[in-house]
Amino acid sequence: MAGICTGRVVIVTGAGRGLGRGYALAFAAAGASVVVNDLGTTLAGEGRDTATAQAVVDEIVAAGGRAVANGDDVTDLDGAGRIVRTALEAFGRLDVVVNNAGFVRDRMFVSQTAEEWDAVLRVHLRGHFCVSSHAVAHWRAENKAGRAVDARIINTSSGAGLQGSIGQSAYSAAKGGIASLTLVQAAELGRYGITANALAPAARTRMTEAAFADRMRAPASGFDRQDPANIAPFVVWLGSAESRAVTGCVFDLEGGRITLCNGWNDGPTVDKGARWAPAEIGPVVARLLAERPPQKKVWGT
Repeated sequence: MAGICTGRVVIVTGAGRGLGRGYALAFAAAGASVVVNDLGTTLAGEGRDTATAQAVVDEIVAAGGRAVANGDDVTDLDGAGRIVRTALEAFGRLDVVVNNAGFVRDRMFVSQTAEEWDAVLRVHLRGHFCVSSHAVAHWRAENKAGRAVDARIINTSSGAGLQGSIGQSAYSAAKGGIASLTLVQAAELGRYGITANALAPAARTRMTEAAFADRMRAPASGFDRQDPANIAPFVVWLGSAESRAVTGCVFDLEGGRITLCNGWNDGPTVDKGARWAPAEIGPVVARLLAERPPQKKVWGT
Protein backbone atom coordinates (compact mmCIF):
# COMPACT_ATOMS: atom_id res chain seq x y z
CA MET A 1 0.00 0.00 0.00
CA ALA A 2 1.52 3.32 -1.07
CA GLY A 3 0.65 6.72 0.29
CA ILE A 4 1.75 9.77 2.21
CA CYS A 5 3.22 7.65 5.04
CA THR A 6 4.85 4.89 2.98
CA GLY A 7 7.81 3.43 4.88
CA ARG A 8 6.90 5.07 8.18
CA VAL A 9 6.19 3.11 11.36
CA VAL A 10 3.46 4.31 13.69
CA ILE A 11 2.31 3.39 17.19
CA VAL A 12 -1.32 4.21 17.97
CA THR A 13 -2.35 3.66 21.58
CA GLY A 14 -5.96 2.91 22.38
CA ALA A 15 -6.39 1.84 18.76
CA GLY A 16 -8.97 -0.88 19.24
CA ARG A 17 -12.03 1.34 18.91
CA GLY A 18 -13.23 4.82 18.02
CA LEU A 19 -10.71 7.46 17.03
CA GLY A 20 -7.68 5.22 17.59
CA ARG A 21 -9.05 2.51 15.33
CA GLY A 22 -9.74 5.13 12.66
CA TYR A 23 -6.17 6.43 12.94
CA ALA A 24 -4.67 2.94 12.67
CA LEU A 25 -6.73 2.07 9.58
CA ALA A 26 -5.95 5.40 7.92
CA PHE A 27 -2.21 5.20 8.60
CA ALA A 28 -2.11 1.69 7.15
CA ALA A 29 -4.05 2.82 4.09
CA ALA A 30 -1.48 5.62 3.67
CA GLY A 31 1.38 3.10 3.59
CA ALA A 32 2.52 3.05 7.22
CA SER A 33 3.23 -0.03 9.30
CA VAL A 34 1.17 0.18 12.47
CA VAL A 35 1.45 -1.06 16.04
CA VAL A 36 -2.14 -1.33 17.24
CA ASN A 37 -2.02 -0.95 21.02
CA ASP A 38 -5.14 -1.57 23.10
CA LEU A 39 -5.98 -3.15 26.44
CA GLY A 40 -9.52 -4.00 25.40
CA THR A 41 -10.96 -2.40 28.53
CA THR A 42 -14.41 -1.02 29.22
CA LEU A 43 -15.13 2.71 29.05
CA ALA A 44 -14.27 2.92 32.76
CA GLY A 45 -10.92 1.19 32.20
CA GLU A 46 -11.99 -2.19 33.57
CA GLY A 47 -11.27 -5.67 32.20
CA ARG A 48 -8.75 -6.63 29.56
CA ASP A 49 -8.57 -8.62 26.31
CA THR A 50 -6.26 -9.09 23.34
CA ALA A 51 -8.99 -9.59 20.76
CA THR A 52 -9.83 -5.89 20.43
CA ALA A 53 -6.41 -4.89 19.09
CA GLN A 54 -6.07 -8.05 17.03
CA ALA A 55 -9.37 -7.40 15.25
CA VAL A 56 -8.01 -4.08 13.96
CA VAL A 57 -4.76 -5.76 12.89
CA ASP A 58 -6.74 -8.41 11.02
CA GLU A 59 -8.71 -5.69 9.25
CA ILE A 60 -5.51 -3.91 8.19
CA VAL A 61 -3.82 -7.09 6.98
CA ALA A 62 -6.92 -8.15 5.06
CA ALA A 63 -6.76 -4.83 3.20
CA GLY A 64 -3.11 -5.44 2.28
CA GLY A 65 -1.48 -3.40 5.05
CA ARG A 66 1.08 -4.18 7.73
CA ALA A 67 0.22 -4.17 11.43
CA VAL A 68 0.88 -5.97 14.69
CA ALA A 69 -1.09 -5.97 17.93
CA ASN A 70 0.18 -4.99 21.36
CA GLY A 71 -1.72 -5.30 24.62
CA ASP A 72 0.59 -3.50 27.05
CA ASP A 73 -0.58 -0.85 29.50
CA VAL A 74 0.53 2.68 28.54
CA THR A 75 0.67 3.69 32.21
CA ASP A 76 3.24 1.02 33.06
CA LEU A 77 6.73 2.29 32.25
CA ASP A 78 8.04 -1.18 31.40
CA GLY A 79 4.91 -1.93 29.40
CA ALA A 80 5.37 1.31 27.46
CA GLY A 81 8.90 0.20 26.67
CA ARG A 82 7.51 -3.04 25.26
CA ILE A 83 5.13 -1.05 23.03
CA VAL A 84 8.10 0.78 21.52
CA ARG A 85 10.11 -2.45 21.22
CA THR A 86 7.19 -4.05 19.40
CA ALA A 87 7.56 -1.46 16.65
CA LEU A 88 11.33 -1.82 16.46
CA GLU A 89 11.27 -5.62 16.47
CA ALA A 90 8.40 -5.99 14.01
CA PHE A 91 9.30 -3.22 11.55
CA GLY A 92 12.87 -2.14 12.33
CA ARG A 93 12.17 1.51 13.10
CA LEU A 94 9.75 3.97 14.69
CA ASP A 95 8.62 7.31 13.29
CA VAL A 96 5.35 8.31 14.96
CA VAL A 97 3.69 7.91 18.35
CA VAL A 98 0.00 8.75 18.56
CA ASN A 99 -0.95 8.98 22.24
CA ASN A 100 -4.67 8.28 22.08
CA ALA A 101 -5.46 5.84 24.90
CA GLY A 102 -7.76 7.05 27.64
CA PHE A 103 -10.97 6.60 29.59
CA VAL A 104 -13.31 8.69 31.72
CA ARG A 105 -14.74 8.57 35.22
CA ASP A 106 -17.22 11.42 34.85
CA ARG A 107 -18.33 12.96 38.11
CA MET A 108 -19.24 16.40 39.41
CA PHE A 109 -16.28 17.78 41.34
CA VAL A 110 -18.10 17.65 44.67
CA SER A 111 -18.57 13.88 44.21
CA GLN A 112 -15.17 13.04 42.68
CA THR A 113 -13.13 10.53 44.68
CA ALA A 114 -9.37 10.62 44.94
CA GLU A 115 -9.22 7.14 43.37
CA GLU A 116 -11.21 8.29 40.33
CA TRP A 117 -9.08 11.41 40.03
CA ASP A 118 -5.84 9.43 40.16
CA ALA A 119 -7.09 6.83 37.67
CA VAL A 120 -8.00 9.43 35.03
CA LEU A 121 -4.79 11.43 35.40
CA ARG A 122 -2.78 8.22 35.35
CA VAL A 123 -4.07 6.90 32.04
CA HIS A 124 -4.01 10.27 30.27
CA LEU A 125 -1.03 12.17 31.67
CA ARG A 126 1.19 9.29 32.81
CA GLY A 127 0.23 7.28 29.73
CA HIS A 128 1.38 10.09 27.47
CA PHE A 129 4.63 10.35 29.43
CA CYS A 130 5.52 6.66 29.53
CA VAL A 131 5.16 5.86 25.83
CA SER A 132 6.70 9.13 24.65
CA SER A 133 9.60 8.75 27.10
CA HIS A 134 10.69 5.44 25.57
CA ALA A 135 10.16 6.70 22.03
CA VAL A 136 12.18 9.85 22.68
CA ALA A 137 15.02 7.83 24.21
CA HIS A 138 15.19 5.78 21.01
CA TRP A 139 15.05 8.81 18.72
CA ARG A 140 17.63 10.71 20.73
CA ALA A 141 20.01 7.75 20.52
CA GLU A 142 19.46 7.58 16.76
CA ASN A 143 20.18 11.30 16.43
CA LYS A 144 23.34 11.06 18.51
CA ALA A 145 24.49 8.11 16.38
CA GLY A 146 24.28 10.33 13.31
CA ARG A 147 21.16 8.74 11.81
CA ALA A 148 18.48 11.08 10.46
CA VAL A 149 15.38 11.42 12.65
CA ASP A 150 12.08 12.81 11.36
CA ALA A 151 9.82 11.79 14.23
CA ARG A 152 6.40 12.81 15.47
CA ILE A 153 4.67 12.86 18.84
CA ILE A 154 0.93 13.37 18.40
CA ASN A 155 -0.81 13.91 21.71
CA THR A 156 -4.52 13.96 22.49
CA SER A 157 -5.96 16.89 24.38
CA SER A 158 -9.65 17.80 24.26
CA GLY A 159 -12.08 20.67 24.21
CA ALA A 160 -12.52 19.74 27.87
CA GLY A 161 -8.84 20.43 28.44
CA LEU A 162 -8.88 23.71 26.55
CA GLN A 163 -12.06 25.19 28.02
CA GLY A 164 -13.28 22.84 30.76
CA SER A 165 -16.31 20.56 30.86
CA ILE A 166 -19.00 20.21 33.52
CA GLY A 167 -18.79 16.81 35.23
CA GLN A 168 -15.30 16.15 33.91
CA SER A 169 -12.92 17.88 36.30
CA ALA A 170 -10.30 15.11 36.29
CA TYR A 171 -10.51 14.59 32.53
CA SER A 172 -10.34 18.34 31.89
CA ALA A 173 -7.31 18.71 34.18
CA ALA A 174 -5.53 15.82 32.47
CA LYS A 175 -6.26 17.08 28.97
CA GLY A 176 -5.19 20.62 29.87
CA GLY A 177 -1.95 19.17 31.19
CA ILE A 178 -1.41 17.33 27.92
CA ALA A 179 -1.75 20.57 25.95
CA SER A 180 0.94 22.20 28.11
CA LEU A 181 3.13 19.09 27.92
CA THR A 182 3.00 19.31 24.14
CA LEU A 183 4.36 22.86 24.15
CA VAL A 184 7.31 21.81 26.31
CA GLN A 185 8.04 18.71 24.24
CA ALA A 186 8.08 20.80 21.07
CA ALA A 187 10.47 23.33 22.61
CA GLU A 188 12.85 20.71 23.98
CA LEU A 189 12.86 17.94 21.37
CA GLY A 190 13.19 19.78 18.08
CA ARG A 191 16.99 19.53 18.29
CA TYR A 192 16.67 15.75 17.90
CA GLY A 193 14.40 15.88 14.85
CA ILE A 194 11.18 15.35 16.84
CA THR A 195 8.02 17.43 16.51
CA ALA A 196 5.21 17.45 19.08
CA ASN A 197 1.64 18.53 18.44
CA ALA A 198 -1.71 17.87 20.07
CA LEU A 199 -5.24 17.28 18.88
CA ALA A 200 -8.52 18.28 20.46
CA PRO A 201 -10.81 16.03 18.41
CA ALA A 202 -14.60 16.12 18.61
CA ALA A 203 -16.14 12.91 17.31
CA ARG A 204 -18.46 10.06 18.24
CA THR A 205 -16.68 7.65 20.59
CA ARG A 206 -17.67 5.61 23.64
CA MET A 207 -16.60 8.55 25.80
CA THR A 208 -18.43 11.31 23.95
CA GLU A 209 -21.59 9.29 23.34
CA ALA A 210 -21.92 8.85 27.08
CA ALA A 211 -21.32 12.53 27.87
CA PHE A 212 -22.94 14.29 24.88
CA ALA A 213 -25.49 11.87 23.45
CA ASP A 214 -27.59 14.44 21.54
CA ARG A 215 -24.61 16.21 20.00
CA MET A 216 -23.00 12.92 18.91
CA ARG A 217 -26.05 11.29 17.33
CA ALA A 218 -25.54 10.34 13.66
CA PRO A 219 -27.80 12.21 11.21
CA ALA A 220 -30.39 10.36 9.16
CA SER A 221 -28.70 11.62 5.99
CA GLY A 222 -25.95 13.91 4.78
CA PHE A 223 -22.50 14.52 6.21
CA ASP A 224 -21.94 12.80 9.54
CA ARG A 225 -19.99 15.52 11.32
CA GLN A 226 -19.23 13.31 14.32
CA ASP A 227 -17.91 10.28 12.41
CA PRO A 228 -14.47 9.56 13.99
CA ALA A 229 -13.12 8.77 10.51
CA ASN A 230 -13.27 12.53 9.78
CA ILE A 231 -10.34 13.15 12.14
CA ALA A 232 -8.02 10.49 10.73
CA PRO A 233 -6.82 12.27 7.54
CA PHE A 234 -5.42 15.17 9.57
CA VAL A 235 -3.64 12.79 11.95
CA VAL A 236 -2.12 10.89 9.03
CA TRP A 237 -0.83 14.14 7.52
CA LEU A 238 0.58 15.20 10.88
CA GLY A 239 2.42 11.87 11.07
CA SER A 240 3.87 12.23 7.59
CA ALA A 241 7.14 13.81 6.45
CA GLU A 242 5.13 16.74 5.06
CA SER A 243 4.43 18.11 8.56
CA ARG A 244 8.04 18.44 9.72
CA ALA A 245 7.81 22.25 9.97
CA VAL A 246 4.77 22.10 12.27
CA THR A 247 5.42 21.75 16.00
CA GLY A 248 4.11 23.07 19.30
CA CYS A 249 0.56 23.39 17.98
CA VAL A 250 -2.83 22.30 19.28
CA PHE A 251 -5.47 21.64 16.62
CA ASP A 252 -9.18 21.60 17.43
CA LEU A 253 -10.86 19.25 14.94
CA GLU A 254 -14.49 18.43 14.24
CA GLY A 255 -16.06 17.10 11.04
CA GLY A 256 -14.44 19.05 8.21
CA ARG A 257 -13.25 21.89 10.48
CA ILE A 258 -9.58 22.45 11.36
CA THR A 259 -8.88 25.14 13.98
CA LEU A 260 -5.39 26.15 15.09
CA CYS A 261 -5.72 27.04 18.77
CA ASN A 262 -4.16 30.29 20.01
CA GLY A 263 -3.30 28.95 23.44
CA TRP A 264 -2.62 31.17 26.42
CA ASN A 265 -1.82 34.68 25.28
CA ASP A 266 -1.55 37.90 27.28
CA GLY A 267 -4.81 39.78 27.54
CA PRO A 268 -5.57 43.32 28.74
CA THR A 269 -2.88 44.65 31.09
CA VAL A 270 -2.53 47.47 33.59
CA ASP A 271 0.89 48.26 35.05
CA LYS A 272 0.93 50.84 37.85
CA GLY A 273 4.70 50.83 38.07
CA ALA A 274 4.43 50.53 41.83
CA ARG A 275 2.87 48.28 44.47
CA TRP A 276 -0.91 48.13 44.52
CA ALA A 277 -3.01 48.69 47.60
CA PRO A 278 -5.74 46.03 48.03
CA ALA A 279 -8.50 48.66 47.89
CA GLU A 280 -7.31 49.81 44.44
CA ILE A 281 -7.50 46.40 42.76
CA GLY A 282 -11.27 45.85 42.41
CA PRO A 283 -11.88 48.62 39.83
CA VAL A 284 -8.75 47.63 37.91
CA VAL A 285 -9.85 43.98 37.58
CA ALA A 286 -13.35 45.10 36.55
CA ARG A 287 -11.78 47.18 33.77
CA LEU A 288 -9.59 44.28 32.61
CA LEU A 289 -12.59 41.94 32.51
CA ALA A 290 -14.55 44.48 30.48
CA GLU A 291 -11.69 44.75 27.96
CA ARG A 292 -11.16 41.00 27.67
CA PRO A 293 -12.41 39.37 24.44
CA PRO A 294 -15.32 36.94 24.93
CA GLN A 295 -14.14 33.54 26.11
CA LYS A 296 -15.41 30.11 25.07
CA LYS A 297 -17.82 28.79 27.65
CA VAL A 298 -17.15 25.69 29.72
CA TRP A 299 -18.81 22.68 28.07
CA GLY A 300 -22.20 22.07 29.62
CA THR A 301 -22.82 25.65 30.73
